Amino acid sequence: MSMEQKVVVITGASQGIGAALVQAYRSRNYRVVATSRSIKESNDPDIATVQGDIAKPETAERIVRVALERFGRIDSLVNNAGIFLSKPFTEFTLADYDDNLGVNVAGFFHITQRAAAQMLKQGSGHIVSITTSLVNQPIAGLPAALASLTKGGLNAVTQSLAMEFSKTGVRVNAVSPGIIKTPMHAPETHAALAALHPVGRMGEIGDIVDAVLYLETANFVTGEILHVDGGQNAGRW
Repeated sequence: MSMEQKVVVITGASQGIGAALVQAYRSRNYRVVATSRSIKESNDPDIATVQGDIAKPETAERIVRVALERFGRIDSLVNNAGIFLSKPFTEFTLADYDDNLGVNVAGFFHITQRAAAQMLKQGSGHIVSITTSLVNQPIAGLPAALASLTKGGLNAVTQSLAMEFSKTGVRVNAVSPGIIKTPMHAPETHAALAALHPVGRMGEIGDIVDAVLYLETANFVTGEILHVDGGQNAGRW
């Protein structure tokens, strides 16, 4: 087993952006640990899959154990798993709250803490989280308070950890997307969703993959919240 080949952990990896990230990192010769609740086994010996709920600490323990047993190291972590739910604030249920905090916040905490500990031992690493531009530019008519509450926390902790780890060789960044054309958005909603961006279109999965890969190789960039949102963060429209 070559210890020089880099290893990335990708959460929420079974479909959409996560599945595309798996393929993108493999195309760059990374070994991949791909995880989600429903991930299937891969025929690629350089892809290890771990099924489980990312909100649970035992899932994070298993992911890191598999990464180290199979590949011997962890170089990057992409916190892609997330829940987005749009409804009026007063209609959120306790179950909605628990689900959003569990996946978006606890899920980040458990796997990032464990992956970061390994990166710090190695003296290098990169952590990137997928958040949302609604944190900075909420949209009237698209109520998403729990997204702002949870993903806003990820933006803040990204910058906090970037400073904490600044002299260790471990970088921490985030990608802040607009609305991306994934299977979660029915085709009949696309026109309305496109209008929520100044450029007049939804983002593509490849737009987010390109942003993550840019940050992966941008060795002088840490603490960055990279907006990939068709201009949403720039102002009103």
